[in-house]
Amino acid sequence: MYSLFASSDAHVAGGITAMFAVLLVALILCLALEEKLHAKKSVIAGIFAIVCLLLGAVCGILPFDDIVVGSHEMTKVEELAGEYVLDVDNNHEPHPIDEQEADTVHVDGHRLEMPVYIPGINWAVIAIILGSSLFVDVTSRSGLFTWLALRVTKLSGGDPLKLLYCYGITTVVFSAVLNNVTAMIIVGSLTAVSLEKLGRRQQLLAFLLIEGLLTNIGGLLTLISSVPNIIVGTTAGISFLSFFLKAAPFVVVATALTLWLGARFFRIRMLATEEERSAARELVAGFDENDGVQSWGFFFFSTAMLILFIVLIATASVLPANINHLGMGFIALSFAGVMLLRYKSDVDTFYKSVDWDLLGFFMALFVVIYVMEHAHVLATMGTVLESVMIDIKQESAHWRDTVVLLWGSAICSSVTDNIPLAAMLSSILAELGAPTAIGGSESGLWWAVVFGANLGGNLTPIGSASTLVAVTIMHKHDLPMSFLAFVKAALPYAAVQLVLATFYVLLFMR
Repeated sequence: MYSLFASSDAHVAGGITAMFAVLLVALILCLALEEKLHAKKSVIAGIFAIVCLLLGAVCGILPFDDIVVGSHEMTKVEELAGEYVLDVDNNHEPHPIDEQEADTVHVDGHRLEMPVYIPGINWAVIAIILGSSLFVDVTSRSGLFTWLALRVTKLSGGDPLKLLYCYGITTVVFSAVLNNVTAMIIVGSLTAVSLEKLGRRQQLLAFLLIEGLLTNIGGLLTLISSVPNIIVGTTAGISFLSFFLKAAPFVVVATALTLWLGARFFRIRMLATEEERSAARELVAGFDENDGVQSWGFFFFSTAMLILFIVLIATASVLPANINHLGMGFIALSFAGVMLLRYKSDVDTFYKSVDWDLLGFFMALFVVIYVMEHAHVLATMGTVLESVMIDIKQESAHWRDTVVLLWGSAICSSVTDNIPLAAMLSSILAELGAPTAIGGSESGLWWAVVFGANLGGNLTPIGSASTLVAVTIMHKHDLPMSFLAFVKAALPYAAVQLVLATFYVLLFMR
């Protein structure tokens, strides 16, 4: 997010921007042809990351300056005009601050040499995926997830449609209070156990796909459910309560509609006859959730750790004493470390089970997007959106502006990181004077960005981390799901969700 603004003032030739835009399209095409190329996602994205870095260095668009650490940021420069502070390079030569020069200044600190691609990687996402995966893997050894899955299965009476509804609602709630990736990892693990026990493994792909799509709907529920929500909501001055009250009706309707469509498309039906229902009840009655528990001490410890993990992830942004700045990734890795103490002599077993292809893909993709930011590819997308708008200063936004911004941000976020995209569009709306909640009532354009940035993740498997995790779980269980297959399967859901979001914003957010 910060690199986007850091590079936004540097001039980049139009030809260079076009060249990198072509590279982005080529990456998407190669990922779509992943199976025909017989290459893993991490290798494909890694090759493009190497090419982008080389071209970025040759074209001179990458910032190779040292990173300043340990400095103090002074943000109200206008109040310091005429006063003297230390230069940012720490040469101890004072100079006057000109309030026209900058909005912020860093004093003291020292420079640290760092590879240019390191700041481009969103390490918070990497830490969450790695920590959550290890935590869930170790916790599953206690039998807790099997126990929970069998309890949910019994609650459904063995009916596949009721089971879909149970896990669908759980996915939305977890995505709202945790984060999309952690929610998908936990719910995906439970779903696999339930369907295996019911002998309905053939429906696992359908369940995982629907749950993956629901993570991005659940991410709309509160101001802190996703990073784009935080960026747009804080810029527009939308309070936590106001955000929840305005987003909740859409989340409820979209969840119900997605579950209905999923059941219809994948022919997941309620058991029709009394004979089928009786056989299912008899089957689940024979399940003993206690069979998988080898140590009740470890079981109860894992239960307490899971509850504490959920609570801390849900409240990470409001933890006291600057602990919140460590982020959810730190929490996930910390809990993984504590759980690994149980198997401290053979932790390599869990390290081998980590999906390193997924982590490698994300790191390479973040590097590609980082270079795209410095090549002004994302800025160009924002400029194109801005150029077709009519008037964004009115409190009641023009319907065409709302449609263009919502669908444009959705399409862009389906192939790029929605965090810098949301940051860029928020900056554009703020600079062009879109009404905010601070001034009375926010423009519907802010909500268009929120809905577009979140729901766009359902258009492609690389549109959001949670949908990619869903595909990864499918592959883990030997279920076929290529890039094109995901787009083909998810497109009807995403289209319906975006159409619903469009009418919702036009009718209730203007």
